[in-house]
Amino acid sequence: MKKQILSLALVSTLSLGSLLSPLSVNQASAESLSDLKAQKEKLQNERSGVSKQIEQKSNKIGELQGEQGQVEAEIRNLDMTVEDTLNKIDSKNAEIKATDEEVKALKAEIVVLEDRIAKRNELLKDRARSLQLSGGTVSYMDVLLGAQSFGDFIDRVSAVTTIVQADKDIIEQHQLDKQELETKQQQVESKLALLKRMKQDLVGLKERLNAKIREKNKLMSQLKHEEEELHKENLKLEEQNEILAAQASAIQKAIKLAQEREAALAAERARQAELARQRAAQSKKKSSGGSTQTVAEQSAPPVSNGMFMWPANGRLTSGIGARWGSFHAGIDIANKASGVPIVAAADGVVIRSYYSSSYGNAIFIAHSINGQVYTTVYAHMSSRHVGNGSVVSKGQQIGVMGNTGQSFGQHLHFELHKGQWNASKSNAVNPVSYFN
Repeated sequence: MKKQILSLALVSTLSLGSLLSPLSVNQASAESLSDLKAQKEKLQNERSGVSKQIEQKSNKIGELQGEQGQVEAEIRNLDMTVEDTLNKIDSKNAEIKATDEEVKALKAEIVVLEDRIAKRNELLKDRARSLQLSGGTVSYMDVLLGAQSFGDFIDRVSAVTTIVQADKDIIEQHQLDKQELETKQQQVESKLALLKRMKQDLVGLKERLNAKIREKNKLMSQLKHEEEELHKENLKLEEQNEILAAQASAIQKAIKLAQEREAALAAERARQAELARQRAAQSKKKSSGGSTQTVAEQSAPPVSNGMFMWPANGRLTSGIGARWGSFHAGIDIANKASGVPIVAAADGVVIRSYYSSSYGNAIFIAHSINGQVYTTVYAHMSSRHVGNGSVVSKGQQIGVMGNTGQSFGQHLHFELHKGQWNASKSNAVNPVSYFN
């Protein structure tokens, strides 16, 4: 058996050596470096664009906050004006109440005046009838000529004079009372009408101010909503910027690895030979009826010969394409077992290992295969075993399957991008086509 394994390893080593001739290696390395540098430049341009968008949205947020400050100041001024108007309305209500009391008092005085005028009218009517019956002024002459003595004459003159003056006073007072009555009535009616008009104007002003306040509050609500939306967009852009920055760093590291690849070619041959030996051993054990695992879902998938290997054992529950009204940029591999390992689908450099509100525990890995840059994404893991910038090998465990982030049941969401990852997922390809 050892001889068979040794022969297989030797054949694999010779085959690898024939494939990796100096000319083909140098040519592939040069093409890979050129492609990696182009990818790096493209990423830098994308980062510059995202940073510009973040700056523009931040400026817009500042403008919205400035507008909110102006609206708040206007609302404060309107509130103060409304408060002043309400105070004036209260003052006018008090004046109207006092005027109403004054009107009641004047009405009482008017009743007295009208009674007094009515009594004088009766008195004057009686006096006029008396004068008419007695012949008018002649009766006064008779009174004077009927004096028995000079003293009696003087008394009669005084009495007549008093009566005439009394009549004159009654008439004058009667006219004054009438004039006062008319004046008071006009004054009270004018004052009451003026106060009511002023109150009506103030009530109208209050309604207009309240309408303006409602408009300003609506505008303030809209401005705050716009600001919240811009903050959300900025958070997404900042997350994209962080991924792009990490991606650029990973590609730079991949460039360095590509430059060192020729020096490490001997080690790579040995590693490939060892992998071939392991595959042969696994194949031998399977053919002899042996089994290396009791529950396939609880162990890592075997390393395959293709460009990429399955990143986890489980059932394919969803493919790439349209789903729930949007684009599903990867595949879903579900497994209910506990501790299901997630492995790197190919050799590469960890772009970013972090927690995302949508991806949950997620890892992004950059790969350079045959001069082409690829990016793989592993999402919703329960835990992550590698950090930012780590160099990983194909089949190396990088985490454990989980249900974190925007996920419905334990599974691995796996994406493969031909080129670098971007927010629009425009480089996403079907991973199944790349598995052996």
